[in-house]
Amino acid sequence: MLQILENDFDIAAIQMRYKGEDSKEEISILGTYDLHNDKAKKLIGIDFNELSWSRYVESRRTVALFITKFYKRKDVRLKDLDLKFIKDLEHFFKTELKLRQATVYRSIQRVKKIIQFAIAENCLKKDPFHSYKNKKYKTVIVYLTDEELKRLEKHTFSQVRLQQVKYLFIFCCYTGLAYTEMRTLTTNNIEVGFDGNEWIQMIRENINRAISVPVLPKAKEIIEKYGNELPKISNQKFNSYLKEISALLSIEKKLTHHIARKTSATTVLLYKNVPMEIVSDLLGHSNMNITQAHYGKVV
Repeated sequence: MLQILENDFDIAAIQMRYKGEDSKEEISILGTYDLHNDKAKKLIGIDFNELSWSRYVESRRTVALFITKFYKRKDVRLKDLDLKFIKDLEHFFKTELKLRQATVYRSIQRVKKIIQFAIAENCLKKDPFHSYKNKKYKTVIVYLTDEELKRLEKHTFSQVRLQQVKYLFIFCCYTGLAYTEMRTLTTNNIEVGFDGNEWIQMIRENINRAISVPVLPKAKEIIEKYGNELPKISNQKFNSYLKEISALLSIEKKLTHHIARKTSATTVLLYKNVPMEIVSDLLGHSNMNITQAHYGKVV
């Protein structure tokens, strides 16, 4: 059987065929996902984090769904992948799953990573992405202006839940913390730094890197207000209450927790002439190119 096939084979291929296993030439795209995800799962806490791993698990699910719907099959061999497969997959993301361009870009990038993994494992020789260009979506940075931020700071809401979310949002505007970091923040993360001032010391999970953020006066006020322990609230409720807040204050922007982080980078830091290198470090970006790509046009 192996002699009939066009490709070269070795002792390992003979052994795999004898044991009833697929040879490398017959490994499928979903089989490659399984191999990749199994390896990645073992590296959680070392080179990988659980969130990144879960995204590849979800990517496998969507690719499997695509193959079932478009090819009426359970799987596709790696060597049968071509440019049409990728184009059809992109079309599926846009039309069937109704994903936005930014999400389509990230979804395709994950499939590309799986293909690169297959090539590295010597399971694939020809890259089906060779002639494909993934269109990166250029996002418009949405953030609160200085006037909008001051309006939010001065307003007092009659409902306790909205007032609570207001303070948490403002806290993140002056620290740039992501939702997970805000939720897990404890007094153990606040230390007196080399300059005699308080600093937030944490590990950013997605890049597994230590970040240091100065506790600015506004942020310090909020920490002290809640007795050094911020209230806990789910991300879903947080964003839902922000929607109410933006309506009550006539802020014509879709407020989410992430907008606080963007406001921190722009209104609180860059517009106050803080150098981009320092902003990049405070945001915990893995390199300054990420900061420039997002905020370069803003300034």
